[in-house]
Amino acid sequence: MHNKTALVTGVGRTAGIGAAIARALAADGWNLVLNYWQAYDERMPWGIQPDDVDTLTAELEAAGATVWALPADLGDAAAVDRLFAQIAQEAGPLQGMVLSHAESVDSAILDTSLESFERHFAVNARASWQLVAAFARQAGPDGGAIVALTSDHTAYNLPYGASKGALDRIVIAAARELGGRGISANVLNPGPVDTGWMDSGTRDTLAAQHPGGRLGTPADVAPTVAFLLSPGGRWVSGQLVKADGGFSS
Repeated sequence: MHNKTALVTGVGRTAGIGAAIARALAADGWNLVLNYWQAYDERMPWGIQPDDVDTLTAELEAAGATVWALPADLGDAAAVDRLFAQIAQEAGPLQGMVLSHAESVDSAILDTSLESFERHFAVNARASWQLVAAFARQAGPDGGAIVALTSDHTAYNLPYGASKGALDRIVIAAARELGGRGISANVLNPGPVDTGWMDSGTRDTLAAQHPGGRLGTPADVAPTVAFLLSPGGRWVSGQLVKADGGFSS
């Protein structure tokens, strides 16, 4: 029976990690609010897949979930308040939230622009803090669970890596500050997962470095997220979990 609802951000493509997480949550009985922003996809190598949100929505509904697909540019400081007002009106209270959105444009210390640096922190750090705070304010007496996807990529990916480091601290702080409200909060590092951003050389190099001899897939990551949102996973909190098949070992 579907009687709990989770927000999953960054779900604009059927091939993405967010989409795989949404599938796993639907299988576990969650209703889903899917947040996406196709203007970001337009700037990325994979481009806009205009039918993907509708395709994923139909797939999840066929699995029994009620789904609300809500676009929002998380680089806009007012977007989170608008998004949660819409969620409250259409979906009701949330019991789970997965932050799988990201601004990710490769650049190094010497060639990162101020505009890019600020947008990375706006999307990856500021919006994540706003989302965590908004989730906590609307949570019921039973609290809820938060999982945020992170990365340990830093060199030559400065604004992304630095803003993900800030995200880690925000979520770990949330575990301590919001634990009394019954809210668990964890950060999950999936390691390198090719969702369309790798060229063949990058793919081959990273696969050769992996203990399993292959890259992770979105479907490899999703069950761990689903567990952390489940009743059995709620005792895990304040952790930076690595679900990367041993890549970081």
